Formats: sequence, structure tokens, C-alpha cells
Amino acid sequence: MNGTTSDDELRIRLRARGDLSQAASALVAVHEVDGYPVEGVEDPERWLSPPELLAAWVAELSGRVVGHVAVSGTHGGRTGVLERLFVLPEARQRRAGERLIRAAEEYAQDQNLSLELEVLAKDEAAIRLYRRLGWSETGQREHKLDTGDAHPALTFMAPRALES
Repeated sequence: MNGTTSDDELRIRLRARGDLSQAASALVAVHEVDGYPVEGVEDPERWLSPPELLAAWVAELSGRVVGHVAVSGTHGGRTGVLERLFVLPEARQRRAGERLIRAAEEYAQDQNLSLELEVLAKDEAAIRLYRRLGWSETGQREHKLDTGDAHPALTFMAPRALES
């Protein structure tokens, strides 16, 4: 195709300002199917842009946002948090989640950041994906919501090879 991409090719790119409403709509659709996230769907655009946001990427298919991931900074400095990862069901077989995570890992490596994440214990498919990609489980905690509810969660660290 002489260097062009077909409309049905999945593309991972930095999130642009104009992507936020599509990403928010996709997030609400994922929530309806998977119950993820357990918070943020009442104001998805705000939830997708946490205060410590460093960078975010979208997965795009046929000109439509079908997935998202973000890296936020911590107050400590050299650690980033991979968060706000979701993929619409129709893009999951295209390895969109893996490709979004890899984009975030490359960014972290370029910025000399180690990456960590928290995932709710109920999100078994996400946990399998992180493990398959070499992330190491580092602990367990309670994810507390503004409502006072808490959910069991696991913490993971990105593969060490990315930190060198």
C-alpha cells in the first residue's frame, strides 16, 4: 500500500485534545460491558485527565478511538503510574491493550521512569495481560473510592528490562 495504512488497521498514537470526547464515550461503553472503571464514568473526560498526567495514548481503528492508556507522575519523581487503560471489546483481538501498554513502557523508558500500576482483583483479564507482558506483582491493597467503598486490588511493577 505504499506506506499508507488501511482504515481497519489499529493505530496507537499520543492522545490529542480532540480525542477526549471519543475516549470518554469509549470508557462509558467499556464500563457498561466490564464494570471498569468502578469510578469516573459520571465525568469520564475529567477522569481520563488526572492531575498528575504526564502523557496519554489512544488506540484508533477506522478513525475511531477504541482504547486508551495514560501515565501519571507520582509526587516522588522517578516513578510513573500506568492507568486509565481500557479497550473496547471489538479491538481486543487486535492486541490493542498490549500495544497501548508498550507505548507507555517506551515513554517511561525514554523518561527514565519506572512504571507501576494498580488493578482491581476482579479485573482478571487485565491481570492476565500484565503478567503475560512480564509485569511483576508487588503487593495487595484496598482501592478506596470517594464514596468510602473499597475494592481489593493488586499492584504491579513493569519489567526490569525496561528500567535499564
